[in-house]
Amino acid sequence: MLASRSAVEIAQQSRFRILLICDSYPPVLGGSEIEAQRVGASLIARGHLVHVICSGGPPMPPVREWTDPLNIPVGILTRRSRGRWKDIVFALEVARKIWRSKGEYDIVYFLMQGLHVATGLPVARLRRLPIVMKISGSGIVTMMRASFIGRLELKWLRRWALRLMLLNEGMADEAAAAGFSREQLMWMPNPVNIDEFRPALPGKAAAWRRDRGIPENACVVIYVGRLSQEKGLRGLIGGFARAANTVSEALLLVVGDGPMRPELEALAREVMPNQNRIRFTGRIDAAEVPSWLRAGDIFALTSPAEGFSCALLEAMATGLASLVSDIPANRQLIDPEAQGIAVPYDSEEAIAQALLRLFGDRELRHRLGESGRRRVVENYSTDRVAERYEALFREAATPTSSAPREIR
Repeated sequence: MLASRSAVEIAQQSRFRILLICDSYPPVLGGSEIEAQRVGASLIARGHLVHVICSGGPPMPPVREWTDPLNIPVGILTRRSRGRWKDIVFALEVARKIWRSKGEYDIVYFLMQGLHVATGLPVARLRRLPIVMKISGSGIVTMMRASFIGRLELKWLRRWALRLMLLNEGMADEAAAAGFSREQLMWMPNPVNIDEFRPALPGKAAAWRRDRGIPENACVVIYVGRLSQEKGLRGLIGGFARAANTVSEALLLVVGDGPMRPELEALAREVMPNQNRIRFTGRIDAAEVPSWLRAGDIFALTSPAEGFSCALLEAMATGLASLVSDIPANRQLIDPEAQGIAVPYDSEEAIAQALLRLFGDRELRHRLGESGRRRVVENYSTDRVAERYEALFREAATPTSSAPREIR
């Protein structure tokens, strides 16, 4: 075990030892899981030490200690528990891990809410470890306020966390309504690897299409993400079907899996019978996501609520024109008519008209995609986000810090 150091020594250092706690982790696919891995890898590449602890069960490997494909050390604290019991076991294991790791870490970073936050916060406080937490989506603070455990977690976070990191201004309003001061809140975007997610090289996208039976002349709309109720996919399928009735080369790729897949497949057969123009890939390997995006022409995300969409960020980095729901979380990434087109999430007709416009204007698609890529490179690359984390960790390690705290 590493020897403990004084606060002054920690504040002066250029390398931090971070315990990153998240309920789930890749190969579980989701925005927060992907963020945990990207942030961890980026900080390690910059010389910091990161240890992730998470819960287990399929599709996680059945081991206690694991090094993931990006060489991040991961502790899997539960392997056999299921349901509510799994949450309880994970919460107790998180508390035990923090208590037994005296001197090993400089920062405790909670990335996801859950029962483990209620057990981990007081133990981290007893160990005098600086605490930061990130809320992963809109509505979560409001949801936490509806339960006794959630209210307790928020109370302790108000008292003990240096920062509550948020993704957008709407989340800041939720936190302020829960009693947090604006000075305690910090905007922390999700990062994207701009080298991994990049526009296609000449000929590569066409070859990918041929290998998967996608016509070379198709105008491909692509959605990547979880197939669940909150993603507004019924509206996207309905809007696409309306537009595709007049554009014979239109094709919709639904990339991913989730509980709504059978229902959505049935809907696709209903709105476009005897056609193969709405295709479902099912679950794919995360390493294939960039290639699927590069095979598309238009990225669509018409969900009624988002926090800060990793999928949208990835599509923008890939250079795709975007069709998004007109909600605050998407407008912080996309200026309508500059990086994409925004429509009401609950209007199939508006979705259809926006798609028809994009189908018919290749130059518009190119302009929107190029501007989106530029915005991501300038603001949301893993290096840019890692710099914000480093500044936060330096502040957390400085006992008398008076650095300004902002949310934007």
